[in-house]
Amino acid sequence: MTAEIAGGTGAVAVISSHVARGAVGNRAAVFALETLGFPVIAVPTVLLPWHPGHGAATRIVHDDAVFGRFMADLTGGPFAGEIGAVLSGYLGSARQAEIVAEAVQTLRAANPALLFVCDPVIGDENGLYVPEAVARAIGDRLVPIADIATPNRFELAWLTGRAIATNAQIVDAARALGPTQVLVTSAHAEAAGHMSNLLVARSGVIEASHAAIDTVPNGTGDLTAALFLARRLAGYRDPEALRLATASVHDLLLRTALRGADELTLAADAAVIATPSAQVAVRSMPDGQREAAGSR
Repeated sequence: MTAEIAGGTGAVAVISSHVARGAVGNRAAVFALETLGFPVIAVPTVLLPWHPGHGAATRIVHDDAVFGRFMADLTGGPFAGEIGAVLSGYLGSARQAEIVAEAVQTLRAANPALLFVCDPVIGDENGLYVPEAVARAIGDRLVPIADIATPNRFELAWLTGRAIATNAQIVDAARALGPTQVLVTSAHAEAAGHMSNLLVARSGVIEASHAAIDTVPNGTGDLTAALFLARRLAGYRDPEALRLATASVHDLLLRTALRGADELTLAADAAVIATPSAQVAVRSMPDGQREAAGSR
């Protein structure tokens, strides 16, 4: 059954990398959205045989002019009206950020209710894994026009130029980033041996935490962004959308680790995308509680 986007119908345009082998970028996001019943318009920004973490490999990056015409066709063609949301991720060039921004603005002009989620895929605790020009283009052109951004802790620090050693600093940086909501993955959990996601809005903060898993393959950020978007589009309120997205990622990580796999085992574990079983603690953290929560 096709899922309904709250307030109307539509497809999700997912604009990110495509790997021939593995479960990152579009491979993760598209699978998650389609598993939850959403039609997807998938746009690959770069083609790779496998995730670069497995070793160097040939990259196919679209010519910027060709990519621009491609996106113009999608946003101005006969099926543009089908798009109710956009999720952007890994980009292959700095110019692609401008092209995606133009596409979002074109779609919004026709549909002011369009929801745009920017997953600023630029790096992790090891540093940037895209050229700095690409990272800056994402920060300058896509993050400011997003309704929701989904950076990890490193990406948030890099994009804002702030130190974020505590959750209080994460909240301040997230609010400085610009979007109405910022979902920060890999935040500081309250309990030792736990992982945490923080959903930061102007009015408050929601934390979702669960027991940590030692082995974490690539693709969890792509998956989290897609799952949270899907739950929001399906009409879930923020706490439940965050809980479901976090629980599904936990269950997938656990099953992937038990199999000893080097990539998320999405196809084998699709059931936990729809119906996760993990115990995820969700709590609201109003502004008055931020400092205590962040000083752990």
